[in-house]
Amino acid sequence: MRVHHLNCGCMCPIGGRLFDGFSKGLTAHLVCHCLAVETDEGLVLVDTGFGQNDVADPRRISPFFRAFNNIQLRSEFTAARQLLQRGLSPADVRHIVLTHLDFDHAGGLDDFPNAVVHVMRAEMEEAGQAKGFIGSRRYRPGQWSGVKAWQLYEPVGEKWFNFTATGALAGLPPEILLIPLKGHTLGHAGVAIDTPDGWLLHAGDAYFYRDEVGHAKRRCTPGLRFYQTMMEAHRGARLQNQARLRQLSIEGGNNIKMFCSHDAIELRRDTAMGDYGYYHPEAIQ
Repeated sequence: MRVHHLNCGCMCPIGGRLFDGFSKGLTAHLVCHCLAVETDEGLVLVDTGFGQNDVADPRRISPFFRAFNNIQLRSEFTAARQLLQRGLSPADVRHIVLTHLDFDHAGGLDDFPNAVVHVMRAEMEEAGQAKGFIGSRRYRPGQWSGVKAWQLYEPVGEKWFNFTATGALAGLPPEILLIPLKGHTLGHAGVAIDTPDGWLLHAGDAYFYRDEVGHAKRRCTPGLRFYQTMMEAHRGARLQNQARLRQLSIEGGNNIKMFCSHDAIELRRDTAMGDYGYYHPEAIQ
């Protein structure tokens, strides 16, 4: 099994370092951190970011979020192109595991029409009946209208550290798990991957900023604090799960490498690593 870290989206909201904590100009730099996992069962994607049809027709995404996030829709930031850049074929993608169905996580689903899509049942149900200003704009059914096969999961299963996993994912190796992390959406989940050098945890949008984990006290930029609050479906669950992740990030040590979907510094750190997380500091200096 080999894991590739991909950037499948670019968003540049007004606010600079008030959002990302490092940009010196007017706009920030947020990414869509996805994974491609080479397995004996074929390629597995974790989230898809924006897709080729989003690039061709930006109207697939809500005008509100296109403007608010200043989304840069470019073909090189699609999962299909990212795979080709690594010598991998999009046709070999057999499974897609989603943290949730937001527009910036599920936009590339129809680029892989033969893939089985794995997601929490609660997420599918919420997306199907989304209401309100945010709910009606975050979910874009056109992005997944071409999916032929879904696998839906309940938040029950064996324990994964101090969290509950959903149990085995149909057709996938046992090293890949869905970890329910309700809050950002009602069916939000993380994706854990057991590698020879420890666990990788794609935490999705359970947190947004690198210093929200790894420290006893949460630190987050004002812009991302506001965005998380604006997007939360259940505040209590979001804050509770974020606190649990923070505790896990401290207690897990080198056995768990955790990252979220949109922090560019985390992506740069992780793309400076080898297949299973070997760290090369010179690559990000």
